[in-house]
Amino acid sequence: MKYLDLGPIRRVRGTVRLPGSKSISNRALLLAGLARGETRVHDLLESDDTRVMLDALRTLGVSCVDDGGHTVRVRGASGAFPVKKAELALGNAGTAYRPLTAVLALMDGEYRLSGVARMDERPIGDLVDALKSLGARIDYLGEPGYPPLAIHPAAVRAGGQVSVRGNVSSQFLTGLLMALPLTGKRTVVSVDGELISKPYIEITLNALRRFGVEVAREGWVSFTIPAGTGYSSPGDLYVEGDASSASYFLAAGAISGLSGGGPVRVEGVGRGSIQGDVRFTDVLERMGAKISMGDNWIEATAGAEAARRGKLKAIDADFNHIPDAAMTAAVAALFADGASTLRNIGSWRVKETDRIAAMAIELRKLGAAVEEGADYLTIAPPVMLKPVTIDTYDDHRMAMCFSLTALGGVTVRINDPHCVAKTFPEYFDVLATLAERQV
Repeated sequence: MKYLDLGPIRRVRGTVRLPGSKSISNRALLLAGLARGETRVHDLLESDDTRVMLDALRTLGVSCVDDGGHTVRVRGASGAFPVKKAELALGNAGTAYRPLTAVLALMDGEYRLSGVARMDERPIGDLVDALKSLGARIDYLGEPGYPPLAIHPAAVRAGGQVSVRGNVSSQFLTGLLMALPLTGKRTVVSVDGELISKPYIEITLNALRRFGVEVAREGWVSFTIPAGTGYSSPGDLYVEGDASSASYFLAAGAISGLSGGGPVRVEGVGRGSIQGDVRFTDVLERMGAKISMGDNWIEATAGAEAARRGKLKAIDADFNHIPDAAMTAAVAALFADGASTLRNIGSWRVKETDRIAAMAIELRKLGAAVEEGADYLTIAPPVMLKPVTIDTYDDHRMAMCFSLTALGGVTVRINDPHCVAKTFPEYFDVLATLAERQV
């Protein structure tokens, strides 16, 4: 399908059962593949990115059996993949490419890692430099600092200290934290500069803990992996619903509540979530939404004051901790009472597309006045939204967040809607179950 036309949505209300978290799913699969014993991963996300990880593990000799019902049985390789020479095509899945780079550098094998054209534009040099400082042998097959990569057999130094930059992608630190327990030696990982996307490191540390590795940290600048560690299966592991995907439906509930719609409830995440993106609810509350939350659910609609005014409140906020959900906030800003500024979002530049540039272009199509900076966006909403064709740049989150503009009484054409298959293949079908169309 080249495009999808979304007619004006009068209001939304109802309940959504979220798909599994991409971040947790791919971490769980890789650690299960490295662990001793068999792990049953339940409520696994079924998407392009998780298929990339499963295909890679199978290529590396790990048994991954689909038991149906979003459950996969993974028979762990006890710290060493059986296959020592392989070529892996990893698409645009950063949650597969970066951790696998770190793990394979320790496998004393010959591996080639490639991806789609956009992956070749996403930096990986800081992770490669950290691995080389430990003795890894890695060559760039294209532009230095970027994929594709060739990893060669090497005697990697076990133990000691290694440093990595933290201000480009938290996935570099995640890769090191997931790989270094395989050495069995005490290793200290220090972070140079400010660490971005800290909640994603919390997800990594939680995943390591579930597989028997407890990493000590000093603030966000030093992480100590204890000696004598190795991964052991927890037996059964359940994946939380995806908090980033929850943001679209929660924002829809808040926006729809401005005109008598809502509430919208998401199930699969709640106050017990380990994902940082549940803090998007704080953003919505600042914008005037009413949020209710249980252990495994969250519900959103417009608060009484916002509903009375028919507008959300403009905000000026730092989104360094929730960069993915920040895209949803940018679209919600179209329904605010003034200009909103999203700050500290420089990591958008190296995501599936340059999201700062892409968001600015598409928001302007809708009539918004947008100021684009190196690491911020300021969005002044138009008096009325314009009917629009949204280009998605092969970026799943562009497609999903801009679908919410149909709540502004306009027809929205989404080009390349299939790009949502990266994390949420059924997204548009699920949105349709909540929508009451204008006639």
